[in-house]
Amino acid sequence: MYTLNIITHRREEMIDVTREIQELVAQAHVHSGIVVVQSPHTTLGVTVNEHADPDVARDMLSHLAQLVPQSPTFHHQEGNADSHIKTSIVGPSVCLIIDQGRVQLGPWQGIFACEFDGPRRRTLWVQIIPRPS
Repeated sequence: MYTLNIITHRREEMIDVTREIQELVAQAHVHSGIVVVQSPHTTLGVTVNEHADPDVARDMLSHLAQLVPQSPTFHHQEGNADSHIKTSIVGPSVCLIIDQGRVQLGPWQGIFACEFDGPRRRTLWVQIIPRPS
């Protein structure tokens, strides 16, 4: 397993980690298999979406904030219940295909760490699983 450390700068943001994940797959010299990218945090999700236009990430964060606003009526005492809910909506991990030594993504797709309770130092776990021979 590999560990990818990231630093977030805002309470809510989407960080494109595509390049870093592709580099880890290349370093592992796996020609064919799968890669799992997982967050061990309850307020940091992982998703795949468009990375060509930064407005997509802004729209996603804006809409999630409308769906689940910060609220003083939540019972969770830390004041970040909305962050936990947003992470559950987005999900904690993605599983992607490796072929010819590269993570297979559509031309507009990127892999994102979705911060909902930053800024913080965060970790992503990356497991690269070769296809059995």
